[in-house]
Amino acid sequence: MAGIPLSQVALRLRPEDDVVVAKSPIKAGTELLLDRASIIVRHDVGRGHKIAVRDLPDGAALKKYGQTIGFARGPIRAGDHVHVHNVESRDFTRQADIGTDIRALPPLAPDESRTFQGFARPGGRAGTRNYIAVISSVNCSASVSRYVADRFKGPDFAREFPGVDGVVAFTHKSGCAMPDDEPTRLLQRVLAGIAKHPNISGWVLLGLGCEVNQVDRLIREQQLEAAGPGGTPPAVMNIQTQGGVAKTIEAAAAAVRRLLPAANALRREPLPLSRLALALNCGGSDGASGITANPALGFASDELVRHGGASVLAETPEIYGAEHLLTRRAVSREVGEKLLGMVRWWEDYARLHNATIDNNPSVGNKAGGLTTIYEKSLGAIAKGGQAPLAAVYQYAEDVSQPGFAFMDTPGYDPVSMTGLVCGGCNVGVFTTGRGSVYGCKPMPCIKVATNTTLYDWMKDDMDLNAGTILDGTETVEEVGRRIFEEVVAVAAGKRTKSELLGIGDEEFAPWILGPLF
Repeated sequence: MAGIPLSQVALRLRPEDDVVVAKSPIKAGTELLLDRASIIVRHDVGRGHKIAVRDLPDGAALKKYGQTIGFARGPIRAGDHVHVHNVESRDFTRQADIGTDIRALPPLAPDESRTFQGFARPGGRAGTRNYIAVISSVNCSASVSRYVADRFKGPDFAREFPGVDGVVAFTHKSGCAMPDDEPTRLLQRVLAGIAKHPNISGWVLLGLGCEVNQVDRLIREQQLEAAGPGGTPPAVMNIQTQGGVAKTIEAAAAAVRRLLPAANALRREPLPLSRLALALNCGGSDGASGITANPALGFASDELVRHGGASVLAETPEIYGAEHLLTRRAVSREVGEKLLGMVRWWEDYARLHNATIDNNPSVGNKAGGLTTIYEKSLGAIAKGGQAPLAAVYQYAEDVSQPGFAFMDTPGYDPVSMTGLVCGGCNVGVFTTGRGSVYGCKPMPCIKVATNTTLYDWMKDDMDLNAGTILDGTETVEEVGRRIFEEVVAVAAGKRTKSELLGIGDEEFAPWILGPLF
């Protein structure tokens, strides 16, 4: 059989790379033509998986994206399938070089100015949705919060309050039997982030009464607003004080009903894109993630930053091994050192639990072609585009300034996105190569498939297909512009696939720190 030009079936991302990435499954024995030479593929290789293009000795650093993704475990020959069986993670020196690679984005021309139809909120913020929240201070009030929210569902509610997107219960598994210090403060910051979120028009806070996370302390220490829409004070109550479950449900439901008319009267109006804060996340990644959806999202992120908006990358364990590429974009030493401090915290945290931070990727990631955390991280940071790193935030800290930023979160998707939501992000994009079905009220979440096979198989769940980049029918910039336009459309009210399916009520998952007493 005649040789096949490598570019037809695989991608070499950088000239110095030791591997190429299969665009589609490649059979053992296939001859690939590259430059003036050829290689014989020695094993069946799946889409997104890697093939060595040169011989490498045992222990040699292995490069993809022009960066180290691991080290050869035994000799690797040209044509070998390169994966977990012959590659290992080792610690290696990475030069932070803070601020040495700051690239200014092209300035926005006057005719590029854009608006979207959003809800004007106090403090110059903007809502992309219009929800009422029932917030639990503790797991002990979770069921009651759910029962209250369930009173406001169905076609009758939609007819009576067409301007309200819904009443959502925000429940969790914490709030008591926890240290009354940083773990409690973090939970309070998360819950306050929901109450203050620009997509929340009004809220009711429910506690049990005897928990560590007291409702009156939460109100006081988080400086929550004293009034909801139209000046209606939000209701704060404890089950024990109200006299039990049934009485609390009736009182809280009545409080929600008082909030609804003012929320229903709100209307969308033209607002500048500078009022958008974009959450960047990925889950169920594969070998195509860092080649298609993630860099395309990076282009969209840069476009929003050019328009004066904020864009926030997260998942600290999933930038590990690539953090030096972010610190080189830091606008100040303070910003760069803050990010490095977070990475060191995660290294210590992993050691505390007799684990290592490089124990990622997950089972699904590996099946999709990702071999080491370094490879996964290099693809993940592509979501952040090329904009300077303007700020670094703690988990659920208020996203207070425009530009590209990073937030410290775990890599677990629901916990990570909860932090971004509670920091004030009002629209999100979630890339996936294996098929995540994530949604997260009160923020709409756009899902982007990294490959066409996935998009075709899960069209009911995937909003956009970035696999066209791998197919050769679109460029990264073209897909990036499609993502950017989808962000603007969804911010203005277009429903995402997860919203149409009703997903998002169960995904609220605060990061729970510390021991359980």
